[in-house]
Amino acid sequence: MKHLRKLIIMLLTITALSSHAQCTLENTAFKSGEVLTYNLYYNWKFVWVKVGTASLSTVQTYWNGKNVFKSSLITRGNGKLDGFFVMRDTLLSYTTTQLAPLYFRKGAREGKGYRVDEVFYDYSGGKCNLRMFRKKDDKPGVWKTESSALCVLDMLNLFVRARSFDNSNWKPGWTLKLPIADGDGLADAHLKYEGKENIKGDNGVTYRCLALTYSEYFKRKKKWKEIATFYVTDDANHVPIRIDLNLNFGSAKAYVVGMAGVRSPITAKVK
Repeated sequence: MKHLRKLIIMLLTITALSSHAQCTLENTAFKSGEVLTYNLYYNWKFVWVKVGTASLSTVQTYWNGKNVFKSSLITRGNGKLDGFFVMRDTLLSYTTTQLAPLYFRKGAREGKGYRVDEVFYDYSGGKCNLRMFRKKDDKPGVWKTESSALCVLDMLNLFVRARSFDNSNWKPGWTLKLPIADGDGLADAHLKYEGKENIKGDNGVTYRCLALTYSEYFKRKKKWKEIATFYVTDDANHVPIRIDLNLNFGSAKAYVVGMAGVRSPITAKVK
């Protein structure tokens, strides 16, 4: 009986680790201390107006006793269009050093509303188990739980994780299908490679970029919606140079203005 108990525990451990392993990916794109900064623009009556800034930073730290990466994406409006809409978003993601998601939080003030989403990940029982929380304005928060045999990601983890994808065999039309999580549950999503394009950042430099479009399926409307297109450098870093966003209240763009602590030489500069 004692040996049987040990065998059962060992099998459960192996199963849990295998589920965790399917969410892992070797980080080849960034290192601790990287900070990317952006200018934000909003399409106001067919004119692109600078309305704020954004920053994406990654550090290696400890979380619940684990050595992890902490990524933070912060957007801040400059007040020019606050009378029409307010954009104050803070996204936080903790992953293992092999990029398996552990925790996600988004606090968003967009327009007149404020929303908090949280996702907690667990890999016991050979599945990706999620506890999800959403709170809108002053209404009571709602918890949901989901389990999936597939690796589930959140939007920030996908954003960070995609930078380490091997694109050597990609052709336009290549598509990655996956479940995506936020505080309200799971949704079908896909990331599609559109091809290469030269993109100029707000730092005055033009880069050869890979274009990736991210879309989600909205069950209530029964249709796919294109959420964002990312233009990332065609080199080992895959630094996002421009991000096109389709918001509920219009269109926005983010252009890179600064890079600090980048892991590898930027070889995608167009001479």
